[in-house]
Amino acid sequence: MTAVDFARPRTAPARRTLARPTPGGAAAWLAVLALLAAATWAFVDLRLNVATIVDGAGNAVDFASRTLPLDFPPVGELLALCGQTLAIVVCATLFASLVSAPIAVLAARGTALGATSRVAARALIVVARAVPDVVLAIVFFRMFGFGGLTGVLAMGLHSVGMVGKLYADAVEQVDPGPRTAIRAAGGSRLQELVSGVLPQVLPSFVATSLHRLDINLRVSVVLGFVGVGGLGQAIADALRTLDYRRGIALASVVFALCVVVEVVSGAIRRALLGAGAPRRSAGARISPPWTVARLRRTGYWLLTGAVVVVSFWGADVSVGQLVRAARDTGPTLALFWPPETGGILPELLGELLVTVRIALAATLLGAVLSLPLGALAAANVAPRPAVARFFRGVLLAVRGVPELVLAIIFVVITGLGAVAGALALGVGSVGLLGKLVADSLEEVDRGREQALRATGASRLQVFCAATLPQAAPAFVAHVLYQLDTNIRSATLLGLVGAGGIGYYLLNASRVLEFGVVTTVLLLTFAAVLLVELLALWLRHVLAR
Repeated sequence: MTAVDFARPRTAPARRTLARPTPGGAAAWLAVLALLAAATWAFVDLRLNVATIVDGAGNAVDFASRTLPLDFPPVGELLALCGQTLAIVVCATLFASLVSAPIAVLAARGTALGATSRVAARALIVVARAVPDVVLAIVFFRMFGFGGLTGVLAMGLHSVGMVGKLYADAVEQVDPGPRTAIRAAGGSRLQELVSGVLPQVLPSFVATSLHRLDINLRVSVVLGFVGVGGLGQAIADALRTLDYRRGIALASVVFALCVVVEVVSGAIRRALLGAGAPRRSAGARISPPWTVARLRRTGYWLLTGAVVVVSFWGADVSVGQLVRAARDTGPTLALFWPPETGGILPELLGELLVTVRIALAATLLGAVLSLPLGALAAANVAPRPAVARFFRGVLLAVRGVPELVLAIIFVVITGLGAVAGALALGVGSVGLLGKLVADSLEEVDRGREQALRATGASRLQVFCAATLPQAAPAFVAHVLYQLDTNIRSATLLGLVGAGGIGYYLLNASRVLEFGVVTTVLLLTFAAVLLVELLALWLRHVLAR
């Protein structure tokens, strides 16, 4: 090296402030922009605007005059309907939880028997989530007829799609240390699962099951239109006879039940999952003290057990009924095969596109409304804690209204067709999507927010420059999950004339054209699976 080299000033290498774009990341954001463009086109094409609502103002006033005063059934009959609905929902959720646990173990890394079992279990979870519960209800109605068992099996099997996935995710996130210690001590695989995995995942399992209980209560309204008993069937009977006073009165009861169940399940979740402070007893074993909190948790566990026992009686579920129906499984399933591929297929494909268009427009509407509401419900974004609590309550209230009830209201206001379905799903999406947005905003790194505040940035600048960019990937994932959900929900809303392929599904089941039911199922399954695969890819790429 010469003297000139020593004398020449050294320049520091240029440092990148942003990560180098990758082909996968660019493709992912292009896919997001394409979905946004498609949703915008669907929104404009359906003419979802204020003028549509204003034009239906007269219908809304007329509808209100036909529904008020509300006509509630006698107290005894109302309590019986509520009891039957809750019993079916509890049994369905318990059934899903019990079935999902072994599937989750086989689907999770670290506990699966091998790559084949893991792929098979994951595929089973996806299939359960993609098959609409109303289709399952139609199949089981042919096997069991009217009654609670149809609802328990339909809701339970469909719930495995969500519960199994969340269970598997929880199993994958456990600390491997306890399992390793048990294995080193000579424990069997079952002992590893029971003693090393179950204690760690039990809180997550309980929280997931209680969340699914809330969802199944709203789903029970839809299944009432295909023969499942309880409040849903009573609402369907009232609306078929245009008895809006009775129908909306029962719908308001469902809303109240949804809110109460969500509040109570939240309290139970906090009580059951609260960690008591352990202490070492004289016998050298760990045992938590019998504090008020532990007594409360024990009481909730006992209450939960009692509710489950009563629910089996209230749902009228019997082993004998299952055994008798098992003999008819083959002949019943044979009715649904082969699928109808004749002249009706082009028409069904057209209606499927209508269903997807409804879902896209509704998801865009829900996302636009959820972002400000979710932001105001986030503790780190709202100007005051009272504001966050208020908007959390608003989101809870919206989440308590079943989409089918919203669809009935919008069908009356705007008329039959896709507009009513898109508006109902869009408003209904705000409850869940707004909650997910608020949770994502609250989970961001607060250090970046504090750094910007220290430079004198305003609240809006902190939100736009620090909070929102961190939560953006999670927001995209939540919107894709909502799109997946809305495609299935749009299929169901067709039952009440809200457009799409659901109308053909209900009609085919009524006239016993089960091949058409299978075709609708396969088309819906393909659409949901495509969105599911797209969402998985985008989450994988954007999370890097």
